Amino acid sequence: MTTPLVHAHHIFGFHGSVVNNVFYVDDQSIIFPSGSGYVRYNIDQKWQKFITGSEKSQGMLALALSPNRRYLASSEKGEKATVSIYDVQHDQTRKRKSLSVNDLQAQEFINIAFSPDSKYLIAQSGPPDWSLIYWLWKKQKIMGILKTTTNTNPIYQVSFNPQDNAQICVVGAGVLKLLRFADGNLKQTNFQKLELQNFLTHAWMSEDRVIVGTDTGKLYLFELAELRWEYKIVLEHRQSDSLTQMPPPLPKITAMTIYSKGFICSAGPAMVYMFEKGEEKDTFKKTRMIKIPQDPFSTDPTQAEQQEILTLCLSPSEETLIASTNKNQLYSITLSSAEMSKGEVAQFEILSQSFHSNVITGLDVCIRKPFIVTSSIDRSIRLWNYETNVLELYKEFQEEAYSVTLHPSGLYILVGFSDKLRLMNLLIDDIRSFKEFTIRSCREIRAIAWNFDDSKLVSCGMDGAVYEWNTLTGKRESECVLKSCSYTGICISPDGKCIFAVGSDRTLKEITDSQIIREVPSNDVAYTAIALSRSGRMLFLGTANGAVRSMKVPLPVKQEWNEYQAHNGPITQMTITYDDQYLLTVSEDSCLIIWKIIDKEGRVLKQDKELGHSGEILITKSDLQEKNQLTAELKTRVEELKMENEYQLRLKDMNYSDKIKELTEKFIQEMEALKTKNQVLKTDKDKVEIKHKEDTTIILNKHSKEIEDLETMNNQKLMLEYEKYQELQIKSQRMQEDYERQLSEMDESKAQALEELTEYYETKLQEKATLIAQLQQDSRQQIKESDETKKQIEEDCDREIQDIKITYERNLRDEKEANLRLKGETGIMRKKFTSLQKEIEDRQGEIEKLRAEHQKLHGIIRSLEKDIQGLKKEILERDETIQDKEKRIYDLKKKNQELEKFKFVLDYKIKELKQQIEPRENDIKEMKEQIQQMESELELFHKHNAQLELNIGELKQKLKATEAEMRKEMEKVHSVELVVKRFKTDIYNCAGFIQDPKKLKENVQQLYEKYVPQSDMFDIAAVDSDIQKEFGRQRNHLEKSITTLQKKLLKDAEIHRADNVRIMQENVALIKEINDLRQELKIARIKVHDLEVTLGTLKKSKKPCAIDFKDNCSRSGTIARLNFDQESERIIEMQRMEIAQLRGKIQTLEERQHQSGAVLPALTVL
Repeated sequence: MTTPLVHAHHIFGFHGSVVNNVFYVDDQSIIFPSGSGYVRYNIDQKWQKFITGSEKSQGMLALALSPNRRYLASSEKGEKATVSIYDVQHDQTRKRKSLSVNDLQAQEFINIAFSPDSKYLIAQSGPPDWSLIYWLWKKQKIMGILKTTTNTNPIYQVSFNPQDNAQICVVGAGVLKLLRFADGNLKQTNFQKLELQNFLTHAWMSEDRVIVGTDTGKLYLFELAELRWEYKIVLEHRQSDSLTQMPPPLPKITAMTIYSKGFICSAGPAMVYMFEKGEEKDTFKKTRMIKIPQDPFSTDPTQAEQQEILTLCLSPSEETLIASTNKNQLYSITLSSAEMSKGEVAQFEILSQSFHSNVITGLDVCIRKPFIVTSSIDRSIRLWNYETNVLELYKEFQEEAYSVTLHPSGLYILVGFSDKLRLMNLLIDDIRSFKEFTIRSCREIRAIAWNFDDSKLVSCGMDGAVYEWNTLTGKRESECVLKSCSYTGICISPDGKCIFAVGSDRTLKEITDSQIIREVPSNDVAYTAIALSRSGRMLFLGTANGAVRSMKVPLPVKQEWNEYQAHNGPITQMTITYDDQYLLTVSEDSCLIIWKIIDKEGRVLKQDKELGHSGEILITKSDLQEKNQLTAELKTRVEELKMENEYQLRLKDMNYSDKIKELTEKFIQEMEALKTKNQVLKTDKDKVEIKHKEDTTIILNKHSKEIEDLETMNNQKLMLEYEKYQELQIKSQRMQEDYERQLSEMDESKAQALEELTEYYETKLQEKATLIAQLQQDSRQQIKESDETKKQIEEDCDREIQDIKITYERNLRDEKEANLRLKGETGIMRKKFTSLQKEIEDRQGEIEKLRAEHQKLHGIIRSLEKDIQGLKKEILERDETIQDKEKRIYDLKKKNQELEKFKFVLDYKIKELKQQIEPRENDIKEMKEQIQQMESELELFHKHNAQLELNIGELKQKLKATEAEMRKEMEKVHSVELVVKRFKTDIYNCAGFIQDPKKLKENVQQLYEKYVPQSDMFDIAAVDSDIQKEFGRQRNHLEKSITTLQKKLLKDAEIHRADNVRIMQENVALIKEINDLRQELKIARIKVHDLEVTLGTLKKSKKPCAIDFKDNCSRSGTIARLNFDQESERIIEMQRMEIAQLRGKIQTLEERQHQSGAVLPALTVL
């Protein structure tokens, strides 16, 4: 089988720590960092495309998308700070450019930005340089470098002017600068003087306007480096803050973006404010607020409201806003919905699904459902679906879950906490625990694996041990210990014969029969996780740098694997689905990646057709009953609403019909009135027309007379004007003649000046022409010389090429001839080799035989040498034992003499100890009597408690009876409500006959006969009143009795508590005295033991030194002492018997106290 292949299918995770971590590529898709690369996610269709990051990268720090939305720039940390640029739209797998600076000491670029035309790129380096680099990135050319700040004042953001490639804005802690690129250098233009503040973010409003935000919630608008507007954001007091009694957080402005009406900024935890242009110039007003809602699945829902928003991203159409937080979450909101709720605070929604915010520690899959379960340090457990790529369930706990596993049915999970295991149900909308297993002093096991039929269990740990267990017997079958390696992952083959393990020694180990048979090195990368397919042919490994390696099984002799860059941190867990279709990996970067396993031709592996996923779900009986009750109530409510709506519609129809009649009558009357008005207006019109004609005739006559008068007047004026015109014409002729004379004189002077200038410039032109001719001659000579040199160089090159050709052709011929010779020689050598191989095999057989005989002879010689050495050792040991025994005899003689001296002293001490033991025995008897008295008092209390429990039982029975009566009353009420409903429906039907009084009267009579029987009216009313009176009397009696009993219970409980406290105090005092006595007994026992040891040495010394002892006894006359020794031994044995009896009594007393239920402190064990 070839080495298996995988490709990324879906990623669940997000890196919130990256600067500018989310961008819109178009209205439907966004791009964000995840794992070791970047994800392009379509919000509508829910598909993902992946862009792999650089292999040598140690993590991403900042992103930037070009304004034409084609190129993505990423700042990557490493040995040298680099910026990688990717083509997002065309080739998503190929890195286009990599930018770096050789002389830069910084290892990272903290912020980057593209120019408006996407041709230039700026990058702000980190400490210690804090340099701003200005690139022409397509040519990898550095245009300018400028140090922007020092280590005490870090930079947070840099950006280009949206209309000018040469203008840049830089903000940081106490830093606010405008830079301009001119003449190959970056130059600073100063802002208006302000107090030094921590400027966190900024945005360009227009070509000459910048808005800046600080960590104290202040907003500043600058126009041409002059302050135009200032605003202070004040956070509103929240209920969650008052409950937690925490100080109110500062409204830090951490993110900002611009839109057509104004700008949007985040201020304080989980809050976003929208500002629009005000009525006055250079002002903005706060229009609405958007907040992140509480998390209902968390143990502390208010934690979601404490998230810090890091990036705000607006879609190109300005319809949706996306916010990213420091908890690795993405939220979105449609701005149209925010505008609808202008008066209220709008709320974000989770964009796709909620992600883990910290290291993922646990991972598992099941067989019957396409579920993945993960646990994390963020104290949450999440259930994912790898077919639909959706988060099914998640729940947060008050403590961290260290491990998690999923039942094969997919209906239960087992979660491991620090002190217990919880078995939990996976319900339709919740995860609920139903059993807990307490665990104490559990040693850490890094990984376990079951074989195919669950008959074996394999485990490995940090102590370098791999154990194989038999699950039927519970015994350990084999072990393989390598203390130099701390194992992190293990798996077992389907046949259970081979174990594969990885650990800290950077090798893959294959273990068979407790022996490491093969080790595959990893090329200086530590393996952290391992997974084997169900078929046993594919092996996948996770590394410390986040890469995934795939190998075939059995393992190849050479190092052969496929490596895929996956995560941005060490892989913590990995597993394969039951159908071998998907590989799942989780890492310290809080991401879960689903890989699809394919063959060499890119096809998915064959799936088992018999295996299908089940559709069962768990739901509690109470939830089902609630939902059924809800549905029933809703159905009845719907029916009632239908009836009410029909009734209301009928009423409305009747009202509308009456209104229509009234309106039609009104309109007819108005029409008639309008007709009469029209006739009156027509008559008035005729009268006005006649008057108008008469007036026009009078006006026309007047006008004709006025025209005639004006014509006569104008003719006279024209004659006068004509005479004036002739006089002016004569004057103009004279003036024209004067001007012509002056012009002729000016022309002559101009002609003379032109002649002089032409002569002067012609001489100059001749001089320049001579110079041009000389220069042309020089250039021709230089061209000729360059052509000649070029020809010579070409000829030399041709000659050299021909020489080289000839030499290489000769070499080729020689090599071909040598090749032919070598082929012939190789044929001869092959024949010789085969013959020599046969001879070697024959010789090897003979050598093996000789080796076997040689080994046999060596074995015989070794056995004989061992026998000789053993005999020599025995001789030496016997000599040494003889010498030791002689020394011991001498030493024992001396000790015997010394022990006789100490014997008298010990006898005296034994007498004193006996005198001390007698009063303590009396004290123990007194203690026993006190304990008996306390036991009698406890029995009395138990009897009293039993009586109280009986009283409580009686009261409970009475309560049950009252509850049963209440139920009956409720049933009666329900029946009455049904009658009322029927009555309402009948009344509704009667209402239809309102216009027909006869039918209405008949229906009312029928209703009266149906619902009001006259015979039983008075009886029912009387019976109901008597029942109510009796029920009230019994209820009052029961309530009084319950109150009296409750008071008695409280008094008895207080008395019982006081007695218990008194007994407990007495018990504590007694136990302290018993502990003191035990300590004294312990000391006495130690002394007795010392005496016994001394006496034992005397007994041992009697046998070897019997003759010397008799001589001494005869000399000193100490025979009487032997009898005294026997008496002392008897006394010690009697004391032992008494101590044993006392122990037994103490144990019986302790058992009685445990049975009686009194809680006592633990006794010190002797």
